[in-house]
Amino acid sequence: MLVDMVIDGIDVPEHAETPSDHVGELLVRVADGDQNAFARVYDMLSPRVFGLILRVLVDRAQSEEVLQEVFLEIWQSAGRFAPNRGQGRSWVLTIAHRRAVDRVRASQSSTDRDIRAGFRDLDVAHDQVAEQVELRIEGTRVTQALAGLPEPQREALTLAYYGGYSQSEIAALVGAPLGTIKTRMRDGLSRLRSEMGVTA
Repeated sequence: MLVDMVIDGIDVPEHAETPSDHVGELLVRVADGDQNAFARVYDMLSPRVFGLILRVLVDRAQSEEVLQEVFLEIWQSAGRFAPNRGQGRSWVLTIAHRRAVDRVRASQSSTDRDIRAGFRDLDVAHDQVAEQVELRIEGTRVTQALAGLPEPQREALTLAYYGGYSQSEIAALVGAPLGTIKTRMRDGLSRLRSEMGVTA
């Protein structure tokens, strides 16, 4: 795969992440074709990106494929990243989440066709299939609602729920006070509930 080819042969220290490493700065260097910077972004973020994708897709093999697609896109489109302090990780996680949702949509349409055609003699009970379809539809609604939030709220929620970061970690990542992050998340969740017609 291209990701492996780009990284292959690059001497990356075992502990590539240092206090001076900022994903945003590295992405700017990746945009200039810096393979070492790309390898460092991969080493720093691929476990977290894979975990996010796996949570959306559940299937490990598909998640590995999507991980490769995500880093291929990062390599090819790093020039589109607008360097803002603390937003490099959320930019990468947003790409990963979008790719994972796209894969869900593709497999969902295939699953829907199978259900309509009557392929219910699989090892999975119909109720479980229906539940999976409902969960995927709900996930798509959440993604669309999330896209409508102001950038600071969307970033905080993306980092928390898709990236797995704590509120304190998010505050450090984006360079904002912890209280500000809590407010952004509270207001963002409130807007999401309103958008989706969910009562608190």
